[in-house]
Amino acid sequence: MDKLQKMISEKSVVIFSKNSCCMSHTVKTLFIDFGVNPTIYELDEINRGKEIEQALAQLGCSPTVPVVFIGGQLVGGANQVMSLHLNRSLVPMLKRAGALWL
Repeated sequence: MDKLQKMISEKSVVIFSKNSCCMSHTVKTLFIDFGVNPTIYELDEINRGKEIEQALAQLGCSPTVPVVFIGGQLVGGANQVMSLHLNRSLVPMLKRAGALWL
């Protein structure tokens, strides 16, 4: 859990993903299209990916990918990110976190 907290707090936008997950691809593309440079951890490719996935589950993330943190705060998965985007709350959140300067 300490390793997870360190990963989350190091960058303004952190995405936990899997290459095999289409919703992970959608979320990553959304942030990149905004001009955000998220830190992306592909849990199916990194060492201790399963351990990190279990820690995400302990935080209440279900499903465990994709999971987005902005400014060190848990935003949630694809549904939460898309809801924030549709109600125009995502861009202001990214600006407050210093991830977007538009």
